[in-house]
Amino acid sequence: MESYKEDFIHFMIDCEVLKFGDFVTKSGRNTPFFVNTGFYRTGSQLRRLGKFYASAINKEFGTDFDVLFGPAYKGIPLSVATSIALSEDYDADVRYCSDRKEAKDHGEKGSFLGGPMGEGDKVLMIEDVTTAGTSIHQTYPLIKSSGDPDVIGLIVSVDRQERAADSEKSALKEISEEFNMKTCAIVTMSEVVECLYNKEYNGRVVINDEIMSRIDAYYKEYGAKA
Repeated sequence: MESYKEDFIHFMIDCEVLKFGDFVTKSGRNTPFFVNTGFYRTGSQLRRLGKFYASAINKEFGTDFDVLFGPAYKGIPLSVATSIALSEDYDADVRYCSDRKEAKDHGEKGSFLGGPMGEGDKVLMIEDVTTAGTSIHQTYPLIKSSGDPDVIGLIVSVDRQERAADSEKSALKEISEEFNMKTCAIVTMSEVVECLYNKEYNGRVVINDEIMSRIDAYYKEYGAKA
């Protein structure tokens, strides 16, 4: 495994973003692990997070795009931190953009904040994690309604490697095929398990045999077959 992936996994543990226990995802699935980017709360954490995203974006997409779109609310700090990191590390000056939950009817009116989008613009979507593709189906039409820009792809922090709703394919693969765009993640859950299972980090084993058995059971029910 590439060292930056291990660094990112440990970073998530340090920030309490990646947790193991009993949770319910946005799609309603009971899961033994959860990724909550709302726990990136300090300037130094967001700076590091942006750099991890920027590194993965440069590797997977390059920097030839115009707008980094992060859906409200969690996608707002992701898009801002990553656009700063792209500027600092790769000399790429891309606009950030997010949707508003309610359209603004005064001042800078409209349904979006940040940089504008329109025909001819290349837009990269940035999310925290995708379980069943629910949020993307809500966000994609919003972006296309803004002058029909070209949505080139989606990047998330963690690929949960779960099947999409009513499909045997992973959510990211389903999104890629449905919307004809590239999808990728900084790390996959397989890499998380490889990094943490029965290995001590900061004086404790994060994924022990009991947690591993629950993860195996979860993937038996929800794991992607393709």
